[in-house]
Amino acid sequence: MLAYIPYPAWLKPEIIPGLPIRWYGLMYLLAFATTYLMVKLQVKQRRLDVPGDDVLNLFFWTIIGLLVGARIFSVLIYDPGGYYLRHPLQVLLPVSFSGGRLRFTGLQGMSYHGGLLGAVLAAVLYLRKKRLDVLDWGDMIVTGASLGYTFGRLGNFINGELYGRITRVGWGMLFPLAERFPAREAWVREFSADIGLEIAGMEAVNLPRHPSQLYEAFFEGLVLWLFLWFVLRRRRSFKGQLLASYVIGYGLVRFFIEYVRQPDVELGFPIQLVALENPQLQFSFFNFTTGQILNVLMIASGILCLLLFRRLERRRQEAPAARSTPSPRKLRKKIR
Repeated sequence: MLAYIPYPAWLKPEIIPGLPIRWYGLMYLLAFATTYLMVKLQVKQRRLDVPGDDVLNLFFWTIIGLLVGARIFSVLIYDPGGYYLRHPLQVLLPVSFSGGRLRFTGLQGMSYHGGLLGAVLAAVLYLRKKRLDVLDWGDMIVTGASLGYTFGRLGNFINGELYGRITRVGWGMLFPLAERFPAREAWVREFSADIGLEIAGMEAVNLPRHPSQLYEAFFEGLVLWLFLWFVLRRRRSFKGQLLASYVIGYGLVRFFIEYVRQPDVELGFPIQLVALENPQLQFSFFNFTTGQILNVLMIASGILCLLLFRRLERRRQEAPAARSTPSPRKLRKKIR
């Protein structure tokens, strides 16, 4: 009995073969559209007097900030080989010129954490320019963004990228682009026999991996959205609570999913407290990826923001009371 699932042969990155139109790009559009519609719904429900153009423009600049931030952060953090330093135009251009020909490459490599920073910066600048409440709008945006994020991870799955670590679980999947291992190695033969994978005559073996993109789509996208939309949104006690909760929630879920996600080959485990004989097969809770380090920083930032935003709300509530209570000096003047 096979203890793995073959990757669907009919799934291809291109929507139409031969044309530079990919499912990944379409999924990004669906993610942006979903978030936009969720924000518009909240504006309507709360009967906010905001021109439709302002909402559309806010999304335009936020998306620009997201894409630029995701791309720049990716090439700075996840490109230790310095490829983009040697080819700077390819940081933002989806084409390359090699061998006398122009070749469509797409923007390969987008960092979630960089995209979040870029989107936040762009949104804050626009909201302040329009004199709209930054924290209140931040709450509305992240509530919708968590659902839109689901489509982005589905795009990664269709691309067959950002797959997980090797696994024996029954739903492990053979991703076509995954790293292959020499069939002559004893652990590869033993592993293949355990899962019923026939490797006779092979020089390199593709082993099943966790479909971590689907884990992320479900937990970082759908589950987080359900919690924010149906639970926390109705119980919001101060502005910015949903924004900070999203940052904390995403960081927590992503931190644990990183344990089954394949780390970047160039980066591996920057923090490795337990030496492993075969890191491809063995596992330790005390070895941490770059993503986990960034997620810890994200969680800490979310907790600080949660405390700060709550304190700001208390100050706003105390301010009217302080203004309505006359000082002892004014009381003496009234008595006279």
